[in-house]
Amino acid sequence: MRIGLEITAAVRQSGGIGRYVREMVNALAAVDSMNQYSLFYASQYKAARGMLSLPDNFRIRHLPLHDIWLARIWQRMRLPVPVELVTGLIDIYHSPDFTLPPTLQGVPKLLTVHDLSFVRDPESASPGLRRYLEIAVERSVQIATHVLADSQSTKDDLMELYLTPEEKITVLYPGVSSDFRPIVNPAKLKQVRKRYKLREEPFVLSVGTLQPRKNHLTLIKAFEIALGNSEYNLVLAGGKGWSYDEVYELVESCGLQKRVLFPGFVADADLASLYSAADIMAFPSLYEGFGLPVLEAMACGVPVLASSVSSLPEVTGDAALLIDPGNVEDMADAMLKLAENVDLRQSFRDKGLKRAEQFSWQTSAAALLGVYKDLADCG
Repeated sequence: MRIGLEITAAVRQSGGIGRYVREMVNALAAVDSMNQYSLFYASQYKAARGMLSLPDNFRIRHLPLHDIWLARIWQRMRLPVPVELVTGLIDIYHSPDFTLPPTLQGVPKLLTVHDLSFVRDPESASPGLRRYLEIAVERSVQIATHVLADSQSTKDDLMELYLTPEEKITVLYPGVSSDFRPIVNPAKLKQVRKRYKLREEPFVLSVGTLQPRKNHLTLIKAFEIALGNSEYNLVLAGGKGWSYDEVYELVESCGLQKRVLFPGFVADADLASLYSAADIMAFPSLYEGFGLPVLEAMACGVPVLASSVSSLPEVTGDAALLIDPGNVEDMADAMLKLAENVDLRQSFRDKGLKRAEQFSWQTSAAALLGVYKDLADCG
């Protein structure tokens, strides 16, 4: 098979979908030496970050164009610029990032939809981005030959919100990298604390972009109720997103400037050490298509407190303490239980490590190869 795959997100985005694409491509390279892959990315700069050691059956093409312009050409202007100009002749085209180009006549088109947060939770995106996604994603789902969903929850959303036939959707779980494991080396743990200016006190960690969907405001209020008078700190690791200023304003109004710490974006190479240094991982998101930070935290042996909504119960199973993300008292009670009960924390550590073992990128890549074969056979 000749497979065309756009990897712009892998080059342009450090976390989230960018990491998903990097991990999936690397996993495909590890399990598939037979098929030919034609990868391309749009960027002003030539840099296929994290993918420079791919085998000979993977070819990467750089499209010297800002990724925003590629989206404008294919999605806003609907110009039918053929993908094959970049990929060459292909048997299957796979977009792992929500949208498909308006071309590829006669070629099976596979689309990955990670979530429908912009529909379920409109406040999760800026108005301009939301309008773009509402049109482009639904249209792409309609023209796709087949759709991959990160979870059964996302599959259910596709069927309910876009009326996508069930047989058109396959659930393909992301994996967790082997880099995410308990780090016990004191020097590494001390180094990550120093790099991100974290003090020696115990801390509750939350990883995710500062945006409304991640529910940081309720988390801060719960932390103040549960642990405001304790030695614990709250560490909110992630870049600044949509409406991030509200988070800083709440911290200031609560007088928690010295207790709520903002290390900013954390490099992939430091995440396992940061998780391992934490005493509790809190992920009270209002909506997720999967929830990769939860899985990564469990793989690092951190007890997890997570929302009981969307995909998160599906990902965690019984390996996390689940809470109502809209109930600050519920969240505070759960946080206090974990902070005060050593045995409970150990129980969730053990359960989390076992749960994380059920997800691997190699398994995901093998399943993806099966989808590719089915599409090629039908095409």
